[in-house]
Amino acid sequence: MSRFEPGTSISYEKLHKNIDIVRKRLNRPLTLSEKIVYGHLDDPVGQDIARGRTYLRLRPDRVAMQDATAQMAMLQFISSGLPKVAVPSTIHCDHLIEAQIGGVEDLKRAKEVNQEVYNFLATAGAKYGVGFWKPGSGIIHQIILENYAYPGVLLIGTDSHTPNGGGLGSICIGVGGADAVDVMAGIPWELKCPNVIGVKLTGSLSGWTSPKDVILKVAGILTVKGGTGAIVEYHGPGVDSISCTGMATICNMGAEIGATTSVFPYNHRMKTYLNKTGRADIAALADEHKDDLVPDKGCKYDQVIEINLSELKPHINGPFTPDLAHPVSEIGAVAEKNGWPLEVKVGLIGSCTNSSYEDMGRAASLAKQALDKGLKCKAAFTVTPGSEQIRATIERDGFSKILRDVGGVVLANACGPCIGQWDRKDVKKGEKNTIVTSYNRNFTSRNDANPATHAFVTSPEIVTALAIAGTLKFDPETDYLTAANGEKFKLEPPNGDELPARDFDPGQDTYQHPPAESGSVMVDVSPTSTRLQLLEPFDKWNGKDLEDLQVLIKVKGKCTTDHISAAGPWLKFRGHLDNISNNMLIGAINIENDAVNKIKNRLTGEYGGVPDVARHYKANGLSWVVVGDDNYGEGSSREHAALEPRHLGGRVILVKSFARIHETNLKKQGMLPLTFADPTDYDKIRPDDKISVTGLATFAPGKPLKGVVKHGDGSQDIITLNHTFNENQVEWFHAGSALNRMKELQ
Repeated sequence: MSRFEPGTSISYEKLHKNIDIVRKRLNRPLTLSEKIVYGHLDDPVGQDIARGRTYLRLRPDRVAMQDATAQMAMLQFISSGLPKVAVPSTIHCDHLIEAQIGGVEDLKRAKEVNQEVYNFLATAGAKYGVGFWKPGSGIIHQIILENYAYPGVLLIGTDSHTPNGGGLGSICIGVGGADAVDVMAGIPWELKCPNVIGVKLTGSLSGWTSPKDVILKVAGILTVKGGTGAIVEYHGPGVDSISCTGMATICNMGAEIGATTSVFPYNHRMKTYLNKTGRADIAALADEHKDDLVPDKGCKYDQVIEINLSELKPHINGPFTPDLAHPVSEIGAVAEKNGWPLEVKVGLIGSCTNSSYEDMGRAASLAKQALDKGLKCKAAFTVTPGSEQIRATIERDGFSKILRDVGGVVLANACGPCIGQWDRKDVKKGEKNTIVTSYNRNFTSRNDANPATHAFVTSPEIVTALAIAGTLKFDPETDYLTAANGEKFKLEPPNGDELPARDFDPGQDTYQHPPAESGSVMVDVSPTSTRLQLLEPFDKWNGKDLEDLQVLIKVKGKCTTDHISAAGPWLKFRGHLDNISNNMLIGAINIENDAVNKIKNRLTGEYGGVPDVARHYKANGLSWVVVGDDNYGEGSSREHAALEPRHLGGRVILVKSFARIHETNLKKQGMLPLTFADPTDYDKIRPDDKISVTGLATFAPGKPLKGVVKHGDGSQDIITLNHTFNENQVEWFHAGSALNRMKELQ
């Protein structure tokens, strides 16, 4: 079922040549990450290479976009005026399908509700040479693993969990839509030269411990920002005990530690997966070039973590943040101590992180044990297949029936509850409750828009066990269940085949190949549409310092892209910048009153919603600044979190530190993402302050700007503002956006 477009090439010779050039230049052994990244340099001879410091100009092999971010990416590509994409690219319809009843019904309804958007993406894909995976085909990252990822490829995707492909020895990096446009336009793509964190795995997985536990443990060690600016590279003898899809799980959730991406070295588990997914030819090529697909002996990492898989215990992380790690054996006691609800209301397995054949088989092995003892799940239970191929195969092999019989509902092959596409009915908003998922992210309100939902992430096996038991106070390694006949029994450790004994069942064909001739294809965007809106260019910099920017909101604590531009019901407006801007920062906590979406309009003295006040300021010619805390913009790659502030009159985002993708997205849209040189200067900012940013006439890489903070009482503070702009990015600011600059250069 592999879908390669004409022009797709697997050039291991070129990769090898570039690696050879760079290795001789640097005169040292290279990590695997360095081999693949430097192997895709636009200029391997002249590129300045310094980990953590210089910006690399790269030539990715392909682009993948999910439907929620593809809308804005394709609108920007249309604005560029280019006739066709320059590299193989695909669109994947997975984000707009809401979980309500079950897979068949939900997919049918989604096709009706989203017809306008799907038609736009299908016709835009056909017009500009982009492959189109229809709704129902599956989650973007599973489709990439099954079809497009391969050892040594450099792929960028407009979704933060693109690193999933690292399980197949790929460097797959999540980006905003404007970055995707650069690559589709044939422009070298910029990435700050990543540091490399090595995770050495020893021992082997067994029993209840799963690949998910590796990344749950790593998240506990590194925290949500410990991987920022780095690629996490797994190596060591323990690697061979993990399946290819298990490695993908680990790389996928690496997004939660802020890592640029994660990767595993090529091995026999990857070869087996390539063979099973119809790519034996690629496996044979990878075998020939294996030396380029593993780290050099003696290579140096910037940091090394060692994990003994034989000693690793099952973990569960949360609530409200994916780095709060607990052994499953301790979570009941910790929950009791903290007042977290012990009853598990819903268990949810699947998602792009854990929806492989192996995941589903291991979960079904536990469900079968419960059924044999006359038990069903005490909690509600949902199952999300990662792709049409997985859905069809687990249906054929009986897993779906077992999971349904134990009480499960099989949802559509889509993101669903993982991204908030869940019409949840069993609890009221504000009602305190616990859910356990095999997903990757568990920020406040993310799954069901209920801020009182305590969401925990763990493996599909542990989710299934806890759904059967109905409580967090259950350790399947030691605790007993009571069968229908009253006898006590323990669940045996889960088991399941890595891959189906027979070939995968591809299911329905859901792929639309771009036509060779597309001159007659029309792409229509109605001027009265509420879902889609053609883009107008942002204004250029006027050559002056930014004087008297009003503080719109001083954000308190964690502020993810979910806080800045919520998903869930707002996903339907992802192609309409003005409408989606009505959700800007509505989830952020205002330090002035500890409230969400309630800030003081300094022009009227009245309180209003954040987008409303921003619109009022813009209408009155008052530019504004947002002040934030650490790791601002962590989470999703959604560039709407950068587009919306720009659209509503924002000029500066001033914080203690940024998450990588969001900082780049802000630069792309002509915003100034700045950080306090002294993080304690955050405390000097008052919610009614005005801030001037000076020094822009000589704005240059490595040269800080000055901030003049003007307080309401007439006093001032002078602070130093740092930035990470390089020369090209300064030109984006001058032009008003990266897209404006691209058009200037045409």
